[in-house]
Amino acid sequence: MLRGVDATSPSANLPRPGGSLHRFANPGRFLRLTDSWLPVLAAAAALVLGWGVVWGLFFAPPDWQQGETVRIMFVHVPMAWLAMGGYLGLAVLSLMSLIWRHPLADLTARELSPIGAAVTALCLVTGSLWGRPMWGTWWVWDARLTSVLVLFFLWLGHAALVRAFDDPERGARMGAILALVGVVNLPIVKFSVDWWNTLHQPASLTRIDAPGMHVDILYPLLVCAVGFSLAFAALVLAATRAAVMERRVRALQMAAARRAEASA
Repeated sequence: MLRGVDATSPSANLPRPGGSLHRFANPGRFLRLTDSWLPVLAAAAALVLGWGVVWGLFFAPPDWQQGETVRIMFVHVPMAWLAMGGYLGLAVLSLMSLIWRHPLADLTARELSPIGAAVTALCLVTGSLWGRPMWGTWWVWDARLTSVLVLFFLWLGHAALVRAFDDPERGARMGAILALVGVVNLPIVKFSVDWWNTLHQPASLTRIDAPGMHVDILYPLLVCAVGFSLAFAALVLAATRAAVMERRVRALQMAAARRAEASA
């Protein structure tokens, strides 16, 4: 069963910390809301991502230094952003679980971590494909690549830890603690190219005074980033919906089994 106050009980209307967040804690309300949100989100993701990928792969010009190889960036960079942004979201869900005991936070975090691990794996794979022609090697143990690899293991560790206990709440607590401890790796990933001498190129988009990327490449990259972000959100919502429905079905089956035992 999902944790939280029964929506039919008198205490459900009492004010409490994080009360506005608990509006979405009821599984039935969550399913009703996402039933209308999810198709719109999925359609928007398909349209924006299709536009960005076609623009980036077929119409954006090649880079004057990297040539056609630069097109890997239209997948690699959004995957890197989602790997870090998704983990920050995992940390927020962990705080909601530990502090406010939000009923859906544990479930969403549980479904988020495999998706986050897959995104981070794509970031590493596309980075290797990009690095081979640029650096002459598939992998180097520099600060950026190593810290992203650590992030990948943090995602995998969370996914494994929340499923390692017979008691789901205990697994969720252990996973939340791991997620919060792993947040210290995020600034290392972000600023590693500034703190250490690495082969990885420094940030290009945050240099507002002197952008390091031509707009013909920048604009399709941003469209791809929005498209992949929408697709990421749609996948997480769909996985969470499936998990909520699975738990409701399991709870109904257990209740039916108890009634059958009582009537026997």
